[in-house]
Amino acid sequence: MTALIGRTRARAVETLSLDATGTRNALSAALVGELAAALADCAEDHEIRAVVLTHTGTTFSAGADLRDPPHPDALVGLLRQIVQLPKPVIARVTGHVRAGGLGLLAACDIAAASASATFAFTEVRIGVAPAVISLTVLPRADPRALARHYLTGERFDAAEAVRTGLLTTYADDVDDALAPVLDGLRRSSPQALAETKRLLTARVLETFDRDAADLTALSARLFSSAQAREGMTAFLERRDAAWVV
Repeated sequence: MTALIGRTRARAVETLSLDATGTRNALSAALVGELAAALADCAEDHEIRAVVLTHTGTTFSAGADLRDPPHPDALVGLLRQIVQLPKPVIARVTGHVRAGGLGLLAACDIAAASASATFAFTEVRIGVAPAVISLTVLPRADPRALARHYLTGERFDAAEAVRTGLLTTYADDVDDALAPVLDGLRRSSPQALAETKRLLTARVLETFDRDAADLTALSARLFSSAQAREGMTAFLERRDAAWVV
């Protein structure tokens, strides 16, 4: 089988690349499983100081793979794994991010994007809600801005993503923006990084402990509903759903 996650290393920074361009890096059961395994390797490797999560192609992630979706428990596990990883995880985005891909972005400790990147919570347009990804998104993002984006599914740009709290920074050249970040991480003690990350993610993990079961159940219920079947069919057929007025 073709690997869905590319791996490279430079000066103690491991780069994991979502590499399923045929599906715009949609979160399939296979991709989620392979990414979880790669992250587990990174957690155990003492030579790795930090992890960069990036992508090939023009899309960081198009969200859940509607033909081969991961089980909600698997997606919860992946998001928690990123949050709990004892090393900083940095998202590097040079393309578009949709739906579940924003859950990955919000799980990362630092997120940088190119100025041309676009973002959208498109779940409402296919009859579901951004349930599971709320575990990482809601603790990070501005509630008033998020209400608009959750409820309308509108596309927004990198400047708005920074204002909302989904991104740390953006630039014409994302690698220029990340260079001082990676330099700082390489100069930091592994022990200090792990403990500092623990301080920063404590409230996010409280959200997992409190809400994961309920949001997983909500996701499963919505995805099995009649409106979701219509919404996903309409999406795959490239037409408006029946409720569009």
